[in-house]
Amino acid sequence: MTAATSDTSGISDPSGISAVDSARVPSAARARTYDDLVTRVRAGELGPDPRTRRIAVAFTTRQAVRHDGRGTGYRNEVLSLRLAGAVGSCAVEPGALSDSAVEECVGADVAELLDHPLLPVRVAALDAYLMHITPHTPEHGARPVALPAGTSLEKSRARARAVVELLDLPPGATVLVVGVVNSLLEQLRSHGIGYAPCDLKGGVTEWDEPVVTNALAAAARCDALLVSGMTLGNGTFEPLREHALRHGKRLVLFAQTGSAVLPRLLGRGVSAVCAEPYPFFWLDGGPGTVHHYRADRPGGAR
Repeated sequence: MTAATSDTSGISDPSGISAVDSARVPSAARARTYDDLVTRVRAGELGPDPRTRRIAVAFTTRQAVRHDGRGTGYRNEVLSLRLAGAVGSCAVEPGALSDSAVEECVGADVAELLDHPLLPVRVAALDAYLMHITPHTPEHGARPVALPAGTSLEKSRARARAVVELLDLPPGATVLVVGVVNSLLEQLRSHGIGYAPCDLKGGVTEWDEPVVTNALAAAARCDALLVSGMTLGNGTFEPLREHALRHGKRLVLFAQTGSAVLPRLLGRGVSAVCAEPYPFFWLDGGPGTVHHYRADRPGGAR
């Protein structure tokens, strides 16, 4: 993906956040950029010194899926780190993470892992720390949304409804979808919303639509952005956030990766987040919960 140019025009507060946003976004969310958030965590500005918090458990979750009635399938692999009662996660390309990289995380403190050479490890460590100090509760701006029990496809569709609800787009609008999930595309189609599917792997959708690989080029012709948290783990998130901020477009994130990270950027290009911490909807058939965050609601919640 190519980079977007940052533009802070129209923002009067030197912190980069308007007075309105400051009143509505949870205090822990007032980071200007992803790197700013990392810097503040390293400095202990948001909670305990990260050098004093150690990762007890590190593990990967791997899945291959092909829902009944679907013509295509996919694979997922996620690195998760356990910090006290919290679990932070970051998706990786299947097979990209070695066993030794996982083992290196066990017993390491969060500050060490924020400097790890692998970006997914750094993201998972940040997510675990933020989940530890600001879990998904109403006090921190989250609104729980129940997912019913069901088959893998039923739960996928229920999650898609919860995500698309946050877009607030009229029929006829066009949204860039970064991280192709067929249930999300299906839900957009049912609402009469057009989309440009984008994924670094390219390919085609369930409906044989070409998947583009240059997100920013496609974003120029879209009214809003619907983006996977996986962009944190592959380094493509910040240009998309900057594009949304610069052009005043709605940016909604569906986040298994970085579910506790992305709500901290509400009001700085991020409009809303559907946060889904571990365990994810695809792990079992029982009921589950995702969490809505909105920059345009008091406390960030609806």
